[in-house]
Amino acid sequence: MTKDNSGIVRPTFFGRLRAYLFAGILVTAPLGITLYLTWVFIDFIDGKIMPLLPAKYHPENFLPFSVPGIGLIVMLTTLTLIGWLTAGILGRWMIRLSEHLLARMPVVRNVYSAIKQIMETVMAQQSNAFREVVLVEYPRRGIWAVGFITGGTVGEVQNVTDDTMINVFLPTTPNPTSGFLLFIPDRDLYRLNMTVEEGIKMVISAGIVTPPDRRPESERKKPVIHVEAIASPDE
Repeated sequence: MTKDNSGIVRPTFFGRLRAYLFAGILVTAPLGITLYLTWVFIDFIDGKIMPLLPAKYHPENFLPFSVPGIGLIVMLTTLTLIGWLTAGILGRWMIRLSEHLLARMPVVRNVYSAIKQIMETVMAQQSNAFREVVLVEYPRRGIWAVGFITGGTVGEVQNVTDDTMINVFLPTTPNPTSGFLLFIPDRDLYRLNMTVEEGIKMVISAGIVTPPDRRPESERKKPVIHVEAIASPDE
């Protein structure tokens, strides 16, 4: 930084270059990473699907260059056709037959049942899974973590308690696909106004990307959670 005759502090030439460099990184990094991950995903799908197609149907036989994304299009088309076929009477009969056969396999039936239940819960149109972001006092009193409600607790876990329990998924940073399943009393949860997408971004970025507080100005100045002081072992 240098000062001119008027006393105004102005950045040096190298300071401006450094600022321009950081600005360029901030602009291009998200776009570049997104394009790279998209390319990796498409290339992975193409690598698995294209070898299954007859060689005479590969676009390289008709064009002087390869066309990325053909495998992804074939996969989506196949899944759509399977969904269309299973919607009919014959398709439903085939599903019942396959489920009946899987139910007779000791290990496979447990895996299939668990995966099917998870997929039906997540894909159901009326499902409330991962629709709310909450603050959870974890791993001890006075420390808070961001969690996601996956539904109300039912069955034995709920029946053995006299509280209304809630299923909460507590993700890890920076990989939100792994984490812990916690059963927490509803009264011990604080529901946040941020969206699930904003909560996931906050977890992935380790708190670097923080969504804004959209509550009215009057509510922001009034703490809702009052943290009690934790006494030391010597007291």
